[in-house]
Amino acid sequence: MDIDSKLELVKKGSIQEIITEDELRSLFEREAHPKHYIGFEISGLVHLGTGLLTAIKIKDFMEAGIKPTIFLADYHGWINGKLGGDLQKAQEVAKGYFKQCFVSLGLEEGKVNYVLGSKLYEKLGNDYWADVLKIAKDTSMARMLRCTTIMGRDESEKLPSSAFLYPAMQAADVWALDVDIMQAGMDQRKVHMLSREMADKYKKKKAVAIHGKLLGGLKGPKRMDANIFPIEQKPLKEGEGFSYEELKDKMMLENKMSKSKPDSCIFVHDSVEEIQRKMKKAHCPEKEIENNPIIDYAQAFVLRDKPLKIERPEKFGGNVEFANEAELKKAFMEGKLHPVDLKNAVARELIEMLEPCRKYFEKHVELVETVTE
Repeated sequence: MDIDSKLELVKKGSIQEIITEDELRSLFEREAHPKHYIGFEISGLVHLGTGLLTAIKIKDFMEAGIKPTIFLADYHGWINGKLGGDLQKAQEVAKGYFKQCFVSLGLEEGKVNYVLGSKLYEKLGNDYWADVLKIAKDTSMARMLRCTTIMGRDESEKLPSSAFLYPAMQAADVWALDVDIMQAGMDQRKVHMLSREMADKYKKKKAVAIHGKLLGGLKGPKRMDANIFPIEQKPLKEGEGFSYEELKDKMMLENKMSKSKPDSCIFVHDSVEEIQRKMKKAHCPEKEIENNPIIDYAQAFVLRDKPLKIERPEKFGGNVEFANEAELKKAFMEGKLHPVDLKNAVARELIEMLEPCRKYFEKHVELVETVTE
């Protein structure tokens, strides 16, 4: 596969920015199989944004020859007070439930490298913690506070002092894993910029940062003028002290798909009936495409790879297919596609895509219970 084709695969779907594309091109010129990582704090149940969207994108990366790693960040979840602040439980959930969510979505071990944070830190010992302290030493408290939004926290929240280590650890994780590419949602951009800046300072490998659009919750934004879907992004410069103004930090955190708001998200192992129930109640105002999560889901999960087929009775226009997002949005804005028909079509596709995961956890309910009990 030529380099242009690899770049198109990397940019496909939900990816919003690459820092920088020139660096990624050079990386492909040097390395046939660059090393990648995406990290996940071990917290609650896995939803579409964490599970399915990640699995789809990692498969693109693998097709482009990239060697992927999923980093199971048990220490980060512990610092953030997830799973009752129980580190042992976080480790159990990481190695069992969390990992199997990805495996059942087609990211089998052997194709993907799974790394448990605590095991990596144990292996590296003082070398890792020295890097954490270097980053912390050279980062102002104000900047570290701004970076705590990576924890899914508002800057104004009261945080334990351990929270200030979280961004430094995440920045150091990139070096510890010795990767060429770091992937995350746009909400992780600040810490990726920190890692890149500190890599320059300490002569470490500077990873290319790839950021994807956050998947919005089913309930839609709290303020219809927030313009969370889609994000209007201005050109951003490395090292400018990214303010997140154009992303509206607080609104983005409040409106993204969140496991803490069960009816705002679809979990990867939800039953068919549960998916249908949640989709039926989802925010999808007639003739409105802005701030419409169902339009977003159609693009993120279906239209990126194939046409979206709408099945409906002849008296309501009969079956119809949309080849791309532009066609879908035009028909929806003109009232030629009803929200109910769109919801039914997207629900049908999600039910099919999640079937392997759903069937696995029907046989391994005990893994889900390690999270919920």
